[in-house]
Amino acid sequence: MSDSVVQVEGISKCYHIGKLQNRGHATMGEKITQAVISPFRRTAQLLQGHATGAADLDELFWAMQDVSFEVKQGELVGIIGRNGAGKSTLLKILSRITEPSSGTATIHGRVGSLLEVGTGFHMELTGRENVYLNGAILGMTRRDIDRRFDEIVAFSEVEKFLDTPVKHYSSGMSLRLAFAVAAHLEPEVLIVDEVLAVGDANFQRKCINKMGEVGGEGRTVLFVSHNMAAVTRMCKRVIMLNGGRLVDDGPAHNVVASYMSNGLGTTAEREWDGGSGTPKGEMATLNAVRLRTQGGKISETIDIIEPIGIEIEFVVEQDGRVLQPQIIIMNDEGIELFVAVDLDPEWRKRPRPKGQYKSVAWIPGNLLTEGMCIVSIGLWALEPTRILQFWANEAVAFRVIDSMDGTESARGDWAGDFVGLVRPKLEWETDFVASN
Repeated sequence: MSDSVVQVEGISKCYHIGKLQNRGHATMGEKITQAVISPFRRTAQLLQGHATGAADLDELFWAMQDVSFEVKQGELVGIIGRNGAGKSTLLKILSRITEPSSGTATIHGRVGSLLEVGTGFHMELTGRENVYLNGAILGMTRRDIDRRFDEIVAFSEVEKFLDTPVKHYSSGMSLRLAFAVAAHLEPEVLIVDEVLAVGDANFQRKCINKMGEVGGEGRTVLFVSHNMAAVTRMCKRVIMLNGGRLVDDGPAHNVVASYMSNGLGTTAEREWDGGSGTPKGEMATLNAVRLRTQGGKISETIDIIEPIGIEIEFVVEQDGRVLQPQIIIMNDEGIELFVAVDLDPEWRKRPRPKGQYKSVAWIPGNLLTEGMCIVSIGLWALEPTRILQFWANEAVAFRVIDSMDGTESARGDWAGDFVGLVRPKLEWETDFVASN
């Protein structure tokens, strides 16, 4: 269609596992490396081939299969799916970082991409020089870049380090400048991956608001995220991928609800192994989050009349700070239902010694209404300054159901739909005076 700025037609992407692909050319460094390691690789292949009886160790992996869709000018489209669904592969194809094995992907206009921290930056150049380099890559004149330069610097909050080589930037500084450049240099299409998870909560909100502004200016945004609240807040349309295939494409709330209810989103238990993806700070590390019934069972489903416990397991590695766990509950439309902090008198205003902790927050029955609830977890150091130690966005999720037996829930004898974000069972009092 004439107003479509992104046209994806039957794209598939296949990777060869266990075999070097012939790319047609190689750098001198790659040739030297290949010459050094090839004798060892041949030996390993002979041994493996002898052990397995396989003559060809090549294995195909399809990261994407026959994906088609169109995006019109000015649309803000969310792309969701579990890890390995093909989201990042799709964005790399659209950003011309990699080519599809089959099919075509066409974008009309300049593309600004932020797929990883420092995308498009030259590490030896300063922040200032990289702003102009990225603008030149997008085809902008120096005058165009000058016009937006102060706005970029103000948004990124790295003015003090603007003339420092970006190789000395922290990941947060690189992210702020990279997003500022990508969003402010007026690309017709802005592509943003889950990289925003690296930033703090305030910067994430700032970026989400900016992407909304970009869409409001008639430009197009493709936004990959596991943050369902951000997706539903910013995007009217969402594309869902699973196993490299497009499995849903429609209104954001409908697709996100399907994603959560079909088990493609978070679950009732999540554990971390201490690796790079583990939520942690200088003083504490998150080990696990679980949803438990009163009987101790881990469950993704809870009856509306039953309480549910949110169990947070974490390790404190430094003595001497007052630490406060926090939870945020939101529904599948991204609306925050409430925030709660740990008020256990045992630890309130008391510095925590090193060791392992397991805190459980109980949500009473007959409080939440039916539907999906998503739980985010954080830990704050409070005194003398307030510092976030770790944050697990949308760590776990559960579904509230109503048995509709009319005895214990706030439904009573009403069989119709209930509106509202919560459904408390209130105490009622009625005075009656008989008529004459």
